[in-house]
Amino acid sequence: MEIVFNTSKNFVLLGVVEMERFKYLYFSLLLITYFFILLFSCTIIFVVVFDESLHEPMYTLIAILLLNGIYGSSCFYPKLIIDLLLSSKEISHAGCLAQTFSVVLFAYSEISTFTIMAHDTYLAVGHPLRYPTLMTNSLALKLIMGSVIFNIILCLPSLLLSAKLPLCGSHISNVFCDNMAILILSCVDTSINKLYGNVTFLGYFIFMALLIAHSYLRIFLICLKISKDACKKAIHTLVTHLLNFFIFMIGVLFIFVRYRLGNFNLPLTFHIILSIIGFVFPPLLTPFIYGMRMQTLKNKIIHHLQNLKQSIWTS
Repeated sequence: MEIVFNTSKNFVLLGVVEMERFKYLYFSLLLITYFFILLFSCTIIFVVVFDESLHEPMYTLIAILLLNGIYGSSCFYPKLIIDLLLSSKEISHAGCLAQTFSVVLFAYSEISTFTIMAHDTYLAVGHPLRYPTLMTNSLALKLIMGSVIFNIILCLPSLLLSAKLPLCGSHISNVFCDNMAILILSCVDTSINKLYGNVTFLGYFIFMALLIAHSYLRIFLICLKISKDACKKAIHTLVTHLLNFFIFMIGVLFIFVRYRLGNFNLPLTFHIILSIIGFVFPPLLTPFIYGMRMQTLKNKIIHHLQNLKQSIWTS
């Protein structure tokens, strides 16, 4: 059978076509969700940046995590919102590859940031007297920058491999582009692409998860030796980090389940829900959880909001 290559420069997002019937409802829900993600995250980032008392590694890392959440959300929401508003269902090949790379980089950066936060928490609990010298804002930012560069280097080969694939189709069963969607459209064997993607992500995730588990296990062992109040404070911070990490992992799990069910004849709506869940709950709930559970941060947010309200009333 003769292989018919796809010569079109654009992909058709079938998920957007599926949402067309109730596009104004979906448009409103997505716009509101994106607005609150930006509002919650930017509020905390603003407070951390402009309040000198919060210029500590823990709050800096929280701000970085929220900034990554904004980055991840912005890879997804603006394009889909505009598509629904303008009834556009296409994305260029270059745009598809760019979105694919951005989504993968967001996931890797989320995992690496949680790992650095776990190590920071361990240093704060295990070495409280030496902590100011062991972990500084400068070092935290260097670790983040180093992880971002490493993540880019790790994700780039997968993008380059996908960019060279000859494609026999142009219809993507989703509302955004990801690497697996491109591989499904390929006319040739994609074993190397899948092997690289699976090995790198699973290896990266398992290694980082072990580092996180090691840090938190050592915190737990330290809590058996320190005072009750200090232990309670450490466990509170630990639970807050873990809660956000598990919410992120639920989003990853939904995406994994979607691809495992790819061969089943399930409604497209089901696949859309499984795909976007990771872009809804983690970026939306993470700033809310940190803003509510971190008492010092919560008090600073309330203080700045009261000052803002007062300045508006007096102006």
